[in-house]
Amino acid sequence: MAMIDEPLYPIAVLIDELKNEDIQLRLNSIRKLSTIARALGEERTRKELIPFLSENNDDDDEVLLAMAEELGVFIPYVGGVEHANVLLPPLETLCIVEETCVRDKAVESLCRIGAQMREQDLVEFFIPLLKRLAAGEWFTARVSSCGLFHIAYPSAPEALKTELRTLYGQLCQDDMPMVRRSAATNLGKFAATVEAPHLKVDIMSMFDDLTHDDQDSVRLLAVEGCAALGKLLEPQDCIAHILPVIVNFSQDKSWRVRYMVANQLYELCEAVGPEPTRSDLVPAYVRLLRDNEAEVRIAAAGKVTKFCRILNSELAIQNILPCVKELSTDSSQHVRSALASVIMGMAPILGKDATIEQLLPIFLSLLKDEFPDVRLNIISKLDQVNQVIGIDLLSQSLLPAIVELAEDRHWRVRLAIIEYIPLLASQLGVGFFDDKLGALCMQWLKDKVYSIRDAAANNVKRLAEEFGPDWAMQHIVPQVLDMINNPHYLYRMTILHAVSVLAPVMGKDITCSKLLPVVINASKDRVPNIKFNVAKVLQSLIPIVDQSVVEKTIRPCLVELSEDPDVDVRYFATQALQSSDQQMMMSS
Repeated sequence: MAMIDEPLYPIAVLIDELKNEDIQLRLNSIRKLSTIARALGEERTRKELIPFLSENNDDDDEVLLAMAEELGVFIPYVGGVEHANVLLPPLETLCIVEETCVRDKAVESLCRIGAQMREQDLVEFFIPLLKRLAAGEWFTARVSSCGLFHIAYPSAPEALKTELRTLYGQLCQDDMPMVRRSAATNLGKFAATVEAPHLKVDIMSMFDDLTHDDQDSVRLLAVEGCAALGKLLEPQDCIAHILPVIVNFSQDKSWRVRYMVANQLYELCEAVGPEPTRSDLVPAYVRLLRDNEAEVRIAAAGKVTKFCRILNSELAIQNILPCVKELSTDSSQHVRSALASVIMGMAPILGKDATIEQLLPIFLSLLKDEFPDVRLNIISKLDQVNQVIGIDLLSQSLLPAIVELAEDRHWRVRLAIIEYIPLLASQLGVGFFDDKLGALCMQWLKDKVYSIRDAAANNVKRLAEEFGPDWAMQHIVPQVLDMINNPHYLYRMTILHAVSVLAPVMGKDITCSKLLPVVINASKDRVPNIKFNVAKVLQSLIPIVDQSVVEKTIRPCLVELSEDPDVDVRYFATQALQSSDQQMMMSS
């Protein structure tokens, strides 16, 4: 071992491990490339390590992926940007492999390196690499080349720029759909680097080819290009070139393309501006909302509020609202769910009268939907409607539905209602809350599902914060404490949890006079789970009450629990005693 020349040793180990049959060893050595490059020095990295990697014909995709990633950050190890070109050959090889994720990572690394290269090096090394890939015999090379044009183009001399535009045009008409897909995906990035006169002529001609492609997978990628190109063109060019394409795409024979239009519609509207949206895109959007494919309706329904924001309330009521009514009774639950998640946002756009007259019946029908997701999506956005129609009307119309949902058989629906209760309470006011919702809050503390009981305990705390300790003392605390005698130990445990979260809100006087005695009593419970939860609650009460109460009441109880036959009870009691000791030390 000592005979081996020291600087050669790391490269020897690397070469050995790269040829090892064990993939893990090969992976580890690739991930240590930067360490090995530092050991070798910049010159030997350029002359030995990089050529070796170029010739490395590992057939495992994971190893190749790691190599593509490592090389992207390798410029400092080869001597800086003036030597960055030595990294191109191994990455060029990786751009041709069959595995997509390896190619994508190699393209990403080439872009990172190209962005740092000097202009003359880009012309001398990077652009020839791009041309080789674009003319590659194997389609994978041509797919990879599409992602490099936006890096090469700005530095190219005028003659080369013309050649690059022609090359990209050929890729947009390639025989292989995969190449055309890649050209469609990268067109926006390339277009952003092209000068305005060529943008109108060359790029728009390529875009036109892609929008008329016979493969729907190419056309749907061209939809994304609509938004990207729309932002680069002048408004009048955008209306002349992009708008007709969007309108055609919204009637495309492939549902995937229509789905893409529905998904991207808001961005497309931004690209063409408000006027054309109102005149040309509203009919297109209405068609998508009434599409015969559920997936398209889902995507369109999810954009209903965003789309209405671009329109005035009159247009929204006239054109979009009839479709919304139809969607609220759609045969697909997913369409109704998508609508329910955004429909509340329409209330501020339509105004009070239209909301009461048109939207409220739709909310109510969705609140009674047979699928829980639909009901949940409506509940979680109720506050948006409250701001528009006011609490009186909201409580008359929606409260019966909320009470019904509070007893829903799906526990997630009950959970959503509980989480909404404090917000509802603050909006309804204390009087209304006591009449209608107080009993529900107590009922949830005895729910069969733990998550509901847990949320109900936290809900009680949030209500005490909202309405104040005096109200809580009158309306919540007595009823909560009564439940500590419930025959089922799980319910008794919930009450202990409720006490621990209520105590900080109620303050030390009420905690000492009302809450603490209940906890101390529970320490005599026959169920060990209750007893160790008592220890936990007592630990949480120590910082709240006076030191004298800790000494006289809490510590004796904990000492007793620390001698309990059950190991868990002893453990938590000991923990609480240690916490009490620390508290005493801090206060003294």
